[in-house]
Amino acid sequence: MASVEGWSVASIPMESARPKTDFAALVQTHPRLLFRVAHSVLRSRAEAEDVVQDVFVRIIERRSGLHDVRDMRVWLIRIAWNLALDRRRRIRPEQIDQDYAENLAASTMPADEVLNQAQRMTSVLRELERLPKAERHVLLLSAIEELGTSEIAAVLGKSESAVRALVFRAMTRLRERLEREVSR
Repeated sequence: MASVEGWSVASIPMESARPKTDFAALVQTHPRLLFRVAHSVLRSRAEAEDVVQDVFVRIIERRSGLHDVRDMRVWLIRIAWNLALDRRRRIRPEQIDQDYAENLAASTMPADEVLNQAQRMTSVLRELERLPKAERHVLLLSAIEELGTSEIAAVLGKSESAVRALVFRAMTRLRERLEREVSR
């Protein structure tokens, strides 16, 4: 190994020594997860697909700084989450809840059961919207099966214990509200 006045070549930081982020690999690995994140917020397939595209546009725009990202997966989720929340502010929840609920209902059921299930889902979605924002956000992110508590905490900028407490409160509050609605 060559050295220059006591410095080895290995100790000199080189631009080429930095790991390069493989954009194609990111596009192949993460779109489904990013779609689920955006879809959980937006409840619209088209809007969620647009968010995923916007995430990858952001990556291209910031490609020179990608080597500084510690956890690429969490960083991508955070971008998708924030973009979806920005879009959601422009959409009234009632506009999309009925279509979303009908899409969640099983298509193999008879039509009357699908309608009943869609109505129940609409009630759940309405109550979900009434939860405090922090509780609603952790509940939506925790519903995405690939996200653990530590990742949710990183996306939202909260501690893991705060995320666990918020999930517990949100589930309790949602369950109580739905039980009251059923007993009416």
